Amino acid sequence: MRGWWQDLTDLVLPAECGGCGRPRTVLCPECRAVLSGVAARRVRPVPEPPGLPVVHAAAPYADEVRATLLAHKERGALALAAPLGVALAGAVRAGLRKAWAGVGAEGAWSRGVGAPVLLVPVPSGRRAVRARGHDPARRIALAAAGELRRSGVPARVLGVLRQRRAVADQSELNSRQRLDNLAGALAVVPGGARLLSGGPVVLVDDVMTTGASLAEAARAVRATGPISNAAGAAAVYGGETWESREEQNVGSRRERTGRRPGRHGMTGAGCAGGVVDVVCAAVVAASPDSFQINRN
Repeated sequence: MRGWWQDLTDLVLPAECGGCGRPRTVLCPECRAVLSGVAARRVRPVPEPPGLPVVHAAAPYADEVRATLLAHKERGALALAAPLGVALAGAVRAGLRKAWAGVGAEGAWSRGVGAPVLLVPVPSGRRAVRARGHDPARRIALAAAGELRRSGVPARVLGVLRQRRAVADQSELNSRQRLDNLAGALAVVPGGARLLSGGPVVLVDDVMTTGASLAEAARAVRATGPISNAAGAAAVYGGETWESREEQNVGSRRERTGRRPGRHGMTGAGCAGGVVDVVCAAVVAASPDSFQINRN
């Protein structure tokens, strides 16, 4: 596991650009532009797994973007969480615009009215977290939540999904095998359903290839059923949580204010009547093929 001194060294003296290897920079301007310089787009894998929510991605999973994500995930370049969070936040915004088109709800959120957007990361397995020393998708989600709040969209991270059984390594599996491998593998932790009723739910991950992980995450969230909004409000806002404090430690220094995320009312799309549902999903990157199918 990485020591805190290694994390500090990466932040103060970055060795090289995570995307292209240029020395003495976390992520060079050119790689930042490739990662989040264009508008996020809707993506669909082929075949599309049943139950997959509408997914938006910031960039294709190739070249500099792939290198950046792997540097963060596998080599522990934790300073990359901030620019990756910016990219993920852009994909979340694109998904919310699509989901709320014609409703006008996004305008209400941008003015700070209504419940916060709940970013629910797809969890890594415990063995992978131990090996890497961190959960990449969750760390990027925390940075994205901070970026959304700075742009006027109240948001917070709910790490309420857990793997309830062991799954095989998916790197060598095809789309059908991945679906079978993940079927029923995720569950919402006890008490998580009340938290999920506190606002519109957006599933987030670092990469989408076949869509199997996001489809399984959506199934697990939807399986929680209807929950009382009053109970959900008490569970979410009863006090400062460990996760709220951690959000202040990821991303830019502007987030490290010592204050927890602001409180907001419980009205808004995605939690009407206390029914938990997935508004959309967002990822930093998706397979290039998923961008080539123009079904937007």
